[in-house]
Amino acid sequence: MNNEYLNIHPEIKEAIDNNRPVVALESTIISHGMPWPKNVETAKAVEDVVRNEGAIPATIAIKDGKFLVGLTGDDLEFFGKTKNIWKVSLRDMPFVVSNHLPGATTVAATMRIASMAGIKIFATGGIGGVHRDAENTMDISADLTEMSNTDVAIVSAGVKSILDIGLTLEYLETMGIPVVTFGQEEFPSFYSSKSGFQSPLRIDDVAKIANMLKVKWELGLKGAALIANPVQKEYEVDADVIEKHIQEALNEAALNNIKGKEVTPFILKTIAEKSNGESLEANIALIKNNARLAAQIAVSYHQ
Repeated sequence: MNNEYLNIHPEIKEAIDNNRPVVALESTIISHGMPWPKNVETAKAVEDVVRNEGAIPATIAIKDGKFLVGLTGDDLEFFGKTKNIWKVSLRDMPFVVSNHLPGATTVAATMRIASMAGIKIFATGGIGGVHRDAENTMDISADLTEMSNTDVAIVSAGVKSILDIGLTLEYLETMGIPVVTFGQEEFPSFYSSKSGFQSPLRIDDVAKIANMLKVKWELGLKGAALIANPVQKEYEVDADVIEKHIQEALNEAALNNIKGKEVTPFILKTIAEKSNGESLEANIALIKNNARLAAQIAVSYHQ
């Protein structure tokens, strides 16, 4: 809490100091995941969802050499409108902070900063993972290695469907990260509740999830837990339809020589265009749904 690089909003600091529930939220979705003004509207709506469930939202970003834990309305507008905001993962953090650059935090960076601030529960859309063709590209998200090191539970709609879900689940097992799906046997795939893969674990009760987290960390078992929360049926996009759009987007990315951290934003934007906005609406719905469950878990965890 005394880290000189942390700038924690007073409301959030008070909540942490008094063992009240707080939910961390990432900022990459604001700067790189959606167009303006949908990005800012969604960020505010997600914070409202967290509050409505009895927890305090803590959206995280980097600005003026500080880790911001909790953004003001002006901050949200800044990160939603400003061009060339850095997409910050772990490797980028020292460079962005030391150069006082504005940065939107990925899952890995957000959970590290949340942990520094003392926040245990984090809601996002979908985590990164093992990319398709990773056996040739070695493209594996830092989200996974960070999850093996940092004691923050992540609520997401599974892993992004543009990834190799099977290999990602194998990697999570190797790293000793519990993977729990809420409310169903099948592991979800972001836009769809279906993936074709059995979830390693299933828990349908929020209090039991919170208790599992307490036991995990009391046992000294380091690292995250992934709570997979399927998108609601009324918003999900057929998995076969999404797969067709993904293949087209991957081909376009290859043709345009798009690599590294630019791949995921490009593919998500292309899928949104090809689905006539259907994927964007699903993305917004699932983020709100994840924020709701994360807040419920946080409330139960802090009881």
